[in-house]
Amino acid sequence: MKKENLGASLKKLESIVGWFESQEEVDIEKGLEKVKEGVKLIKASKEQLKEVENEFEEIKKELKDENN
Repeated sequence: MKKENLGASLKKLESIVGWFESQEEVDIEKGLEKVKEGVKLIKASKEQLKEVENEFEEIKKELKDENN
């Protein structure tokens, strides 16, 4: 799976949830594919959030260092 931005990942997760909600009877194999895709998207999103958090902490540290 290529790296996508967080917004795109969240939209894909929404579409997966929508797919499950729209099914009267879930095809087990197709449902499993959707779950696997969702797990990959969640993991990638967590990594992206951690990267953003790290960048934010670096910026805070730089600002603090400048003010001292």
